[in-house]
Amino acid sequence: MTALTILIFAAAYLVGSISSAILVCRLFSLGDPRKQGSGNPGATNVFRLGGNFPAALVLVFDVLKGTLPVWVSYYLGLEPIYLAFVAVMACLGHMFPLFFGFSGGKAVATAFGAILPLGLDLAALLMMTWAIMVRLTNYSSVAAILSVSLAPVFTALLKPEYTLPVGILSVLIVLRHKDNIIRLYQKQEPKVRNRKNTK
Repeated sequence: MTALTILIFAAAYLVGSISSAILVCRLFSLGDPRKQGSGNPGATNVFRLGGNFPAALVLVFDVLKGTLPVWVSYYLGLEPIYLAFVAVMACLGHMFPLFFGFSGGKAVATAFGAILPLGLDLAALLMMTWAIMVRLTNYSSVAAILSVSLAPVFTALLKPEYTLPVGILSVLIVLRHKDNIIRLYQKQEPKVRNRKNTK
């Protein structure tokens, strides 16, 4: 592993540490998303707190902070295994942000963004899985857990050289959803939309 690779790993972590959910909530005077709603600084919780536009800003930024480090690393000539671990570092930054007391989100959008440069077919399959699960269950957490759990399987079929780091990333994201899993078991998990209010 070269000094450049280590530097890119560090840069990916630092980019991942920029919490768009917290910054957007400050911009729109929505409070700290870690202390409201589901407590997760991510696009779904910001959607509950502030609606479509703030949530869209968070989603786009979170995807980009996964995509850009991997895309730049690809053009710098990093080997596939190191390229995939750049994605892991960006997601670790989102989960444990240096700039926000190491209290971050689940990294689902950042992971999706990081997978985009690895293969559009893989990214499209994961996005479709997530969208179908949200539609069927109305729970963002269920969609995320099922999608990331299937990610190593999809990767093994389409991009086998990235299976190990994607598998590591999937385990980390599922573990970050432990509170959601508990709330789902207790039937206390908030839905993306309240269907009674959307009719």
